[in-house]
Amino acid sequence: MITTRFAPSPTGYLHIGGLRTALYSWLWARHNNGKFLLRIEDTDMARNSEEATKAIIQAFDWVGMEYDGEALYQSKRFDIYKEYIDRLLSEGKAYKCYMSKEELDELREEQMARKERPRYDGRYRDFEGITPAGIEPVIRIKAPIGGMISFVDGVKGEINIASSEVDDFIIARSDGTPTYNFVVAIDDALMGVTEVMRGDDHLYNTPKQIVVYNALGFELPRFSHLAMINNEQGKKLSKRDGATDVMEYKRNGFLPEALLNFLLRLGWSHGDQEIFSVDEMKKLFEPSHISKSSSCYDMNKLLWLNAHYIKETPNEKLVEMLKDFGVDLSGDERRESILTATKERGKTLVELATQINLIIEKPTQYNEKDMKKAIKEDTIDILNDFAKLLMDSKDSLKTPADFHHALENFVATKEIGFGKIGQPLRVALLGSMSGAGLDEIMNILGVDESTQRIKRLVDSIS
Repeated sequence: MITTRFAPSPTGYLHIGGLRTALYSWLWARHNNGKFLLRIEDTDMARNSEEATKAIIQAFDWVGMEYDGEALYQSKRFDIYKEYIDRLLSEGKAYKCYMSKEELDELREEQMARKERPRYDGRYRDFEGITPAGIEPVIRIKAPIGGMISFVDGVKGEINIASSEVDDFIIARSDGTPTYNFVVAIDDALMGVTEVMRGDDHLYNTPKQIVVYNALGFELPRFSHLAMINNEQGKKLSKRDGATDVMEYKRNGFLPEALLNFLLRLGWSHGDQEIFSVDEMKKLFEPSHISKSSSCYDMNKLLWLNAHYIKETPNEKLVEMLKDFGVDLSGDERRESILTATKERGKTLVELATQINLIIEKPTQYNEKDMKKAIKEDTIDILNDFAKLLMDSKDSLKTPADFHHALENFVATKEIGFGKIGQPLRVALLGSMSGAGLDEIMNILGVDESTQRIKRLVDSIS
Protein backbone atom coordinates (compact mmCIF):
# COMPACT_ATOMS: atom_id res chain seq x y z
CA MET A 1 0.00 0.00 0.00
CA ILE A 2 1.24 3.46 -0.90
CA THR A 3 1.89 5.31 2.37
CA THR A 4 3.03 8.92 2.47
CA ARG A 5 3.60 11.34 5.31
CA PHE A 6 4.09 14.96 6.21
CA ALA A 7 6.44 15.69 9.08
CA PRO A 8 6.56 19.35 10.19
CA SER A 9 8.55 20.71 13.12
CA PRO A 10 6.40 22.78 15.49
CA THR A 11 9.03 25.48 15.89
CA GLY A 12 6.98 27.81 13.72
CA TYR A 13 3.71 27.99 11.83
CA LEU A 14 2.93 25.95 8.74
CA HIS A 15 3.96 27.93 5.67
CA ILE A 16 2.74 27.42 2.12
CA GLY A 17 5.93 25.63 1.01
CA GLY A 18 5.22 23.02 3.65
CA LEU A 19 1.55 22.89 2.72
CA ARG A 20 2.45 22.21 -0.92
CA THR A 21 4.68 19.32 0.15
CA ALA A 22 1.86 17.98 2.31
CA LEU A 23 -0.63 18.43 -0.55
CA TYR A 24 1.47 16.41 -3.01
CA SER A 25 1.96 13.65 -0.42
CA TRP A 26 -1.75 13.64 0.43
CA LEU A 27 -2.84 13.55 -3.22
CA TRP A 28 -0.53 10.67 -4.09
CA ALA A 29 -1.83 8.64 -1.16
CA ARG A 30 -5.46 9.37 -2.05
CA HIS A 31 -4.80 8.70 -5.76
CA ASN A 32 -3.67 5.19 -4.80
CA ASN A 33 -6.24 4.60 -2.03
CA GLY A 34 -3.28 4.54 0.33
CA LYS A 35 -2.48 6.17 3.65
CA PHE A 36 -1.41 9.72 4.46
CA LEU A 37 0.18 10.12 7.88
CA LEU A 38 1.03 13.17 9.97
CA ARG A 39 4.09 13.18 12.20
CA ILE A 40 4.99 16.11 14.45
CA GLU A 41 8.78 16.30 14.76
CA ASP A 42 8.92 17.89 18.19
CA THR A 43 12.27 16.68 19.53
CA ASP A 44 13.67 20.22 19.77
CA MET A 45 12.33 20.84 23.27
CA ALA A 46 13.85 24.33 23.50
CA ARG A 47 12.14 25.63 20.36
CA ASN A 48 8.89 23.66 20.26
CA SER A 49 5.68 25.68 20.40
CA GLU A 50 2.38 24.14 21.46
CA GLU A 51 0.66 27.02 19.68
CA ALA A 52 2.49 26.17 16.45
CA THR A 53 1.47 22.51 16.80
CA LYS A 54 -2.18 23.52 17.15
CA ALA A 55 -1.84 25.85 14.15
CA ILE A 56 -0.50 22.99 11.99
CA ILE A 57 -3.48 20.78 12.90
CA GLN A 58 -5.82 23.74 12.40
CA ALA A 59 -4.38 24.40 8.92
CA PHE A 60 -4.98 20.77 7.89
CA ASP A 61 -8.57 21.00 9.12
CA TRP A 62 -9.15 24.25 7.24
CA VAL A 63 -7.95 23.00 3.86
CA GLY A 64 -9.69 19.63 4.35
CA MET A 65 -6.58 17.45 4.08
CA GLU A 66 -7.52 14.66 6.45
CA TYR A 67 -4.76 12.35 7.65
CA ASP A 68 -5.14 8.70 8.61
CA GLY A 69 -5.07 7.70 12.25
CA GLU A 70 -3.72 9.89 15.01
CA ALA A 71 -0.87 12.36 14.57
CA LEU A 72 2.40 10.82 15.78
CA TYR A 73 4.67 12.86 18.08
CA GLN A 74 8.39 12.12 18.10
CA SER A 75 8.73 13.44 21.65
CA LYS A 76 6.80 10.38 22.86
CA ARG A 77 9.11 7.91 21.10
CA PHE A 78 12.49 8.40 22.79
CA ASP A 79 12.42 4.86 24.23
CA ILE A 80 12.07 3.48 20.70
CA TYR A 81 15.01 5.52 19.42
CA LYS A 82 17.20 4.41 22.34
CA GLU A 83 16.37 0.78 21.59
CA TYR A 84 17.69 1.15 18.04
CA ILE A 85 20.76 3.10 19.16
CA ASP A 86 21.60 0.28 21.61
CA ARG A 87 21.07 -2.26 18.85
CA LEU A 88 23.50 -0.52 16.51
CA LEU A 89 26.06 -0.28 19.31
CA SER A 90 25.73 -3.98 20.14
CA GLU A 91 26.09 -4.95 16.47
CA GLY A 92 29.20 -2.79 16.04
CA LYS A 93 27.46 -0.53 13.53
CA ALA A 94 27.72 2.49 15.81
CA TYR A 95 30.23 3.59 18.43
CA LYS A 96 30.88 6.06 21.20
CA CYS A 97 32.95 9.06 20.24
CA TYR A 98 34.82 10.90 23.01
CA MET A 99 36.12 13.74 20.90
CA SER A 100 36.01 17.02 22.83
CA LYS A 101 34.72 20.30 21.43
CA GLU A 102 38.29 21.63 21.45
CA GLU A 103 39.47 18.67 19.37
CA LEU A 104 36.62 19.13 16.91
CA ASP A 105 37.41 22.83 16.56
CA GLU A 106 41.09 22.10 16.02
CA LEU A 107 40.31 19.45 13.39
CA ARG A 108 37.95 21.81 11.59
CA GLU A 109 40.57 24.59 11.47
CA GLU A 110 43.20 22.21 10.09
CA GLN A 111 40.86 20.96 7.38
CA MET A 112 39.82 24.46 6.38
CA ALA A 113 43.48 25.53 6.23
CA ARG A 114 43.99 22.68 3.75
CA LYS A 115 40.85 23.87 1.93
CA GLU A 116 39.09 20.63 2.74
CA ARG A 117 35.46 20.25 3.66
CA PRO A 118 35.21 20.06 7.46
CA ARG A 119 34.21 16.54 8.51
CA TYR A 120 34.78 14.10 11.33
CA ASP A 121 37.90 12.00 10.72
CA GLY A 122 36.70 8.74 12.30
CA ARG A 123 39.35 8.65 15.02
CA TYR A 124 37.10 6.78 17.46
CA ARG A 125 35.57 4.46 14.87
CA ASP A 126 37.61 1.44 15.96
CA PHE A 127 39.03 2.87 19.16
CA GLU A 128 40.23 0.30 21.71
CA GLY A 129 42.29 2.48 24.04
CA ILE A 130 41.50 4.05 27.37
CA THR A 131 38.51 6.37 27.08
CA PRO A 132 39.19 10.01 27.98
CA ALA A 133 37.95 11.05 31.42
CA GLY A 134 35.32 13.72 31.96
CA ILE A 135 33.77 13.55 28.49
CA GLU A 136 30.25 12.33 27.84
CA PRO A 137 30.43 10.60 24.47
CA VAL A 138 28.19 11.09 21.47
CA ILE A 139 27.07 8.08 19.42
CA ARG A 140 28.17 7.96 15.79
CA ILE A 141 26.99 5.55 13.13
CA LYS A 142 29.52 3.81 10.90
CA ALA A 143 29.00 5.18 7.40
CA PRO A 144 30.37 3.23 4.39
CA ILE A 145 34.00 4.10 3.65
CA GLY A 146 34.07 3.47 -0.10
CA GLY A 147 31.76 3.38 -3.08
CA MET A 148 28.63 5.37 -3.76
CA ILE A 149 25.33 5.95 -2.04
CA SER A 150 22.74 5.82 -4.82
CA PHE A 151 18.99 6.16 -5.10
CA VAL A 152 16.44 7.02 -7.76
CA ASP A 153 14.67 10.28 -6.91
CA GLY A 154 11.05 10.49 -8.03
CA VAL A 155 11.61 14.00 -9.40
CA LYS A 156 15.33 14.35 -10.10
CA GLY A 157 16.11 10.85 -11.36
CA GLU A 158 19.21 8.87 -10.39
CA ILE A 159 21.29 10.42 -7.62
CA ASN A 160 24.81 9.19 -6.85
CA ILE A 161 26.77 10.56 -3.91
CA ALA A 162 30.25 9.38 -2.99
CA SER A 163 30.31 7.65 0.39
CA SER A 164 33.28 9.84 1.27
CA GLU A 165 30.84 12.77 1.40
CA VAL A 166 29.07 11.18 4.38
CA ASP A 167 31.12 10.96 7.56
CA ASP A 168 30.31 8.96 10.67
CA PHE A 169 27.56 11.36 11.71
CA ILE A 170 26.14 11.67 15.20
CA ILE A 171 22.94 9.71 15.88
CA ALA A 172 22.74 10.54 19.62
CA ARG A 173 24.07 13.59 21.43
CA SER A 174 26.07 13.42 24.64
CA ASP A 175 22.86 13.86 26.67
CA GLY A 176 21.32 10.87 24.92
CA THR A 177 18.87 12.75 22.69
CA PRO A 178 18.73 11.34 19.15
CA THR A 179 19.44 13.46 16.08
CA TYR A 180 17.20 14.43 13.19
CA ASN A 181 18.42 12.12 10.43
CA PHE A 182 18.36 9.11 12.75
CA VAL A 183 14.82 9.55 14.12
CA VAL A 184 13.39 10.44 10.69
CA ALA A 185 14.68 7.21 9.19
CA ILE A 186 13.45 5.16 12.18
CA ASP A 187 9.99 6.72 12.12
CA ASP A 188 9.50 6.48 8.36
CA ALA A 189 10.47 2.81 8.45
CA LEU A 190 8.31 1.90 11.45
CA MET A 191 5.34 3.85 10.12
CA GLY A 192 5.53 1.91 6.85
CA VAL A 193 6.14 5.00 4.73
CA THR A 194 6.71 3.96 1.12
CA GLU A 195 7.02 7.43 -0.44
CA VAL A 196 8.89 10.37 1.08
CA MET A 197 8.11 13.69 -0.62
CA ARG A 198 9.89 16.77 0.72
CA GLY A 199 11.65 19.95 -0.33
CA ASP A 200 15.00 19.61 -2.09
CA ASP A 201 16.65 21.38 0.85
CA HIS A 202 16.51 17.87 2.36
CA LEU A 203 18.33 16.26 -0.58
CA TYR A 204 21.65 15.92 1.25
CA ASN A 205 19.96 14.47 4.33
CA THR A 206 18.87 11.51 2.23
CA PRO A 207 22.27 9.74 2.01
CA LYS A 208 22.58 9.88 5.80
CA GLN A 209 19.11 8.43 6.23
CA ILE A 210 19.94 5.69 3.72
CA VAL A 211 22.94 4.80 5.93
CA VAL A 212 20.53 4.35 8.86
CA TYR A 213 18.09 2.31 6.75
CA ASN A 214 20.84 0.00 5.57
CA ALA A 215 22.39 -0.40 9.03
CA LEU A 216 19.05 -1.53 10.47
CA GLY A 217 17.99 -3.63 7.47
CA PHE A 218 14.96 -1.46 6.68
CA GLU A 219 13.50 -1.29 3.19
CA LEU A 220 14.13 2.04 1.50
CA PRO A 221 11.16 4.23 0.59
CA ARG A 222 11.01 6.11 -2.69
CA PHE A 223 12.38 9.63 -2.21
CA SER A 224 11.08 12.62 -4.18
CA HIS A 225 12.62 16.04 -3.62
CA LEU A 226 10.56 19.02 -4.72
CA ALA A 227 12.14 22.14 -6.19
CA MET A 228 11.68 25.26 -4.10
CA ILE A 229 9.07 28.00 -4.57
CA ASN A 230 10.64 31.34 -5.53
CA ASN A 231 9.21 34.84 -5.63
CA GLU A 232 8.51 36.65 -8.88
CA GLN A 233 12.14 37.83 -9.00
CA GLY A 234 13.40 34.25 -8.83
CA LYS A 235 14.67 34.57 -5.26
CA LYS A 236 13.77 32.68 -2.11
CA LEU A 237 10.20 33.30 -1.03
CA SER A 238 9.92 35.65 1.95
CA LYS A 239 7.03 36.56 4.25
CA ARG A 240 6.45 39.67 2.19
CA ASP A 241 6.03 37.51 -0.92
CA GLY A 242 3.57 35.11 0.68
CA ALA A 243 5.68 32.68 2.74
CA THR A 244 3.51 33.25 5.76
CA ASP A 245 1.38 31.18 8.12
CA VAL A 246 -1.21 29.19 6.15
CA MET A 247 -3.95 30.42 8.48
CA GLU A 248 -3.04 33.99 7.52
CA TYR A 249 -4.47 33.17 4.09
CA LYS A 250 -7.77 32.32 5.76
CA ARG A 251 -7.68 35.58 7.71
CA ASN A 252 -7.00 37.44 4.45
CA GLY A 253 -10.13 35.99 2.84
CA PHE A 254 -8.78 33.18 0.68
CA LEU A 255 -10.77 30.00 0.17
CA PRO A 256 -9.04 26.67 0.89
CA GLU A 257 -10.01 25.32 -2.54
CA ALA A 258 -8.27 28.26 -4.21
CA LEU A 259 -5.11 27.89 -2.12
CA LEU A 260 -4.86 24.15 -2.82
CA ASN A 261 -5.46 24.69 -6.55
CA PHE A 262 -2.78 27.38 -6.54
CA LEU A 263 -0.24 25.21 -4.71
CA LEU A 264 -0.98 22.22 -6.95
CA ARG A 265 0.10 24.24 -9.98
CA LEU A 266 3.29 25.50 -8.31
CA GLY A 267 5.43 22.76 -9.79
CA TRP A 268 2.90 20.33 -11.28
CA SER A 269 0.83 20.41 -14.44
CA HIS A 270 -1.75 18.46 -16.39
CA GLY A 271 -1.73 19.83 -19.90
CA ASP A 272 -3.01 23.41 -19.97
CA GLN A 273 -5.64 22.89 -17.26
CA GLU A 274 -5.64 25.57 -14.56
CA ILE A 275 -8.78 24.90 -12.51
CA PHE A 276 -8.91 21.63 -10.56
CA SER A 277 -11.54 20.43 -8.12
CA VAL A 278 -10.20 18.41 -5.19
CA ASP A 279 -11.64 15.25 -6.75
CA GLU A 280 -9.82 16.04 -10.01
CA MET A 281 -6.59 16.63 -8.09
CA LYS A 282 -6.84 13.18 -6.51
CA LYS A 283 -7.68 11.53 -9.81
CA LEU A 284 -5.05 13.22 -11.98
CA PHE A 285 -2.06 13.74 -9.67
CA GLU A 286 1.07 11.87 -10.74
CA PRO A 287 4.51 12.63 -9.26
CA SER A 288 6.05 12.06 -12.70
CA HIS A 289 4.51 15.39 -13.75
CA ILE A 290 6.26 17.35 -11.00
CA SER A 291 8.67 19.88 -12.48
CA LYS A 292 12.39 19.64 -11.73
CA SER A 293 12.63 23.44 -11.86
CA SER A 294 11.74 25.94 -9.16
CA SER A 295 8.26 27.43 -9.44
CA CYS A 296 7.29 31.09 -9.24
CA TYR A 297 4.81 32.42 -6.69
CA ASP A 298 2.31 34.70 -8.44
CA MET A 299 -0.15 36.52 -6.15
CA ASN A 300 -2.21 37.68 -9.13
CA LYS A 301 -2.74 34.05 -10.11
CA LEU A 302 -3.86 33.20 -6.58
CA LEU A 303 -6.29 36.16 -6.55
CA TRP A 304 -7.68 35.08 -9.94
CA LEU A 305 -8.26 31.56 -8.64
CA ASN A 306 -9.80 32.85 -5.43
CA ALA A 307 -12.20 35.09 -7.36
CA HIS A 308 -13.22 32.05 -9.42
CA TYR A 309 -13.95 29.95 -6.35
CA ILE A 310 -15.90 32.77 -4.67
CA LYS A 311 -18.13 33.01 -7.75
CA GLU A 312 -18.64 29.24 -7.71
CA THR A 313 -19.48 29.08 -3.99
CA PRO A 314 -23.20 28.68 -3.23
CA ASN A 315 -24.67 31.78 -1.61
CA GLU A 316 -25.77 29.98 1.56
CA LYS A 317 -22.18 28.87 2.13
CA LEU A 318 -20.87 32.39 1.45
CA VAL A 319 -23.29 33.77 4.04
CA GLU A 320 -21.70 31.53 6.68
CA MET A 321 -18.14 32.30 5.59
CA LEU A 322 -18.72 36.05 5.60
CA LYS A 323 -19.61 35.98 9.30
CA ASP A 324 -15.87 35.67 10.01
CA PHE A 325 -15.41 38.99 8.19
CA GLY A 326 -17.98 41.02 10.06
CA VAL A 327 -20.89 40.57 7.66
CA ASP A 328 -24.00 38.65 8.74
CA LEU A 329 -26.59 38.35 5.99
CA SER A 330 -28.36 35.34 7.50
CA GLY A 331 -31.38 37.41 8.57
CA ASP A 332 -31.37 39.78 5.58
CA GLU A 333 -34.10 39.08 3.01
CA ARG A 334 -32.00 40.87 0.41
CA ARG A 335 -29.01 38.50 0.75
CA GLU A 336 -29.46 36.83 -2.66
CA SER A 337 -29.59 40.19 -4.43
CA ILE A 338 -26.67 41.51 -2.39
CA LEU A 339 -24.46 38.50 -3.18
CA THR A 340 -25.49 38.50 -6.85
CA ALA A 341 -24.44 42.15 -7.07
CA THR A 342 -21.12 41.75 -5.26
CA LYS A 343 -19.65 38.24 -5.57
CA GLU A 344 -18.34 38.97 -9.08
CA ARG A 345 -16.29 41.86 -7.68
CA GLY A 346 -14.54 40.38 -4.65
CA LYS A 347 -11.21 38.64 -5.21
CA THR A 348 -11.12 37.76 -1.50
CA LEU A 349 -13.75 37.44 1.21
CA VAL A 350 -12.29 40.61 2.73
CA GLU A 351 -12.99 42.47 -0.51
CA LEU A 352 -16.43 40.88 -0.78
CA ALA A 353 -17.29 41.93 2.77
CA THR A 354 -16.14 45.47 1.96
CA GLN A 355 -18.32 45.56 -1.17
CA ILE A 356 -21.35 44.35 0.81
CA ASN A 357 -20.79 46.84 3.61
CA LEU A 358 -20.69 49.67 1.08
CA ILE A 359 -24.27 48.78 0.19
CA ILE A 360 -25.83 47.86 3.52
CA GLU A 361 -24.17 50.58 5.60
CA LYS A 362 -25.17 54.20 4.96
CA PRO A 363 -22.12 56.27 4.01
CA THR A 364 -20.99 58.48 6.88
CA GLN A 365 -18.36 60.27 4.81
CA TYR A 366 -17.52 60.70 1.16
CA ASN A 367 -14.27 60.03 -0.66
CA GLU A 368 -12.70 63.45 -1.24
CA LYS A 369 -11.01 62.53 -4.50
CA ASP A 370 -14.22 61.06 -5.91
CA MET A 371 -16.20 64.08 -4.72
CA LYS A 372 -13.93 66.45 -6.63
CA LYS A 373 -14.33 64.33 -9.75
CA ALA A 374 -18.09 63.76 -9.49
CA ILE A 375 -19.50 67.05 -8.19
CA LYS A 376 -20.06 69.82 -10.77
CA GLU A 377 -22.06 73.06 -10.76
CA ASP A 378 -25.28 71.37 -11.90
CA THR A 379 -24.89 68.21 -9.79
CA ILE A 380 -27.38 69.25 -7.08
CA ASP A 381 -30.12 69.94 -9.61
CA ILE A 382 -29.43 66.69 -11.45
CA LEU A 383 -29.50 64.62 -8.23
CA ASN A 384 -32.69 66.32 -7.00
CA ASP A 385 -34.41 65.72 -10.34
CA PHE A 386 -33.35 62.06 -10.34
CA ALA A 387 -34.58 61.59 -6.76
CA LYS A 388 -37.94 63.05 -7.80
CA LEU A 389 -38.07 60.65 -10.78
CA LEU A 390 -37.45 57.70 -8.43
CA MET A 391 -40.24 58.75 -6.08
CA ASP A 392 -42.67 59.41 -8.94
CA SER A 393 -41.88 55.97 -10.45
CA LYS A 394 -41.70 54.13 -7.13
CA ASP A 395 -44.48 51.65 -7.81
CA SER A 396 -42.93 50.52 -11.11
CA LEU A 397 -39.35 50.05 -9.88
CA LYS A 398 -39.21 46.40 -8.86
CA THR A 399 -36.08 44.93 -10.53
CA PRO A 400 -32.54 46.02 -11.46
CA ALA A 401 -33.75 46.28 -15.07
CA ASP A 402 -36.45 48.78 -14.00
CA PHE A 403 -33.85 50.99 -12.31
CA HIS A 404 -31.59 50.64 -15.36
CA HIS A 405 -34.35 51.87 -17.67
CA ALA A 406 -35.08 54.75 -15.28
CA LEU A 407 -31.43 55.84 -15.51
CA GLU A 408 -31.43 55.54 -19.30
CA ASN A 409 -34.64 57.55 -19.63
CA PHE A 410 -33.36 60.23 -17.26
CA VAL A 411 -30.11 60.65 -19.22
CA ALA A 412 -32.03 60.80 -22.54
CA THR A 413 -34.62 63.27 -21.24
CA LYS A 414 -32.02 65.56 -19.69
CA GLU A 415 -29.74 65.19 -22.74
CA ILE A 416 -26.69 64.68 -20.52
CA GLY A 417 -23.82 62.24 -20.52
CA PHE A 418 -24.25 59.26 -18.20
CA GLY A 419 -21.33 60.39 -16.04
CA LYS A 420 -23.28 63.52 -15.07
CA ILE A 421 -25.66 61.37 -13.01
CA GLY A 422 -23.73 58.11 -12.67
CA GLN A 423 -20.71 59.48 -10.81
CA PRO A 424 -22.46 61.63 -8.19
CA LEU A 425 -25.19 59.00 -7.76
CA ARG A 426 -22.57 56.35 -6.99
CA VAL A 427 -20.93 58.66 -4.41
CA ALA A 428 -24.34 59.35 -2.88
CA LEU A 429 -25.23 55.66 -2.58
CA LEU A 430 -21.84 54.22 -1.56
CA GLY A 431 -19.64 57.10 -0.45
CA SER A 432 -17.19 56.53 -3.32
CA MET A 433 -17.15 55.60 -6.98
CA SER A 434 -16.35 51.91 -6.41
CA GLY A 435 -18.80 49.07 -6.01
CA ALA A 436 -21.53 47.14 -7.79
CA GLY A 437 -23.81 48.30 -10.59
CA LEU A 438 -26.04 51.28 -9.81
CA ASP A 439 -29.19 49.47 -10.93
CA GLU A 440 -28.40 46.54 -8.61
CA ILE A 441 -27.56 48.84 -5.70
CA MET A 442 -30.78 50.84 -6.00
CA ASN A 443 -32.81 47.65 -6.36
CA ILE A 444 -31.28 46.33 -3.11
CA LEU A 445 -31.73 49.61 -1.22
CA GLY A 446 -35.17 50.38 -2.60
CA VAL A 447 -36.48 53.79 -3.65
CA ASP A 448 -36.86 55.24 -0.15
CA GLU A 449 -33.32 54.42 1.02
CA SER A 450 -31.82 55.44 -2.34
CA THR A 451 -33.49 58.84 -2.28
CA GLN A 452 -32.51 59.37 1.36
CA ARG A 453 -28.86 58.76 0.48
CA ILE A 454 -29.14 61.15 -2.47
CA LYS A 455 -30.63 63.82 -0.20
CA ARG A 456 -27.86 63.33 2.34
CA LEU A 457 -25.20 63.98 -0.31
CA VAL A 458 -27.08 67.03 -1.60
CA ASP A 459 -27.25 68.42 1.94
CA SER A 460 -23.54 67.72 2.34
CA ILE A 461 -22.72 69.63 -0.85
CA SER A 462 -25.01 72.50 0.11
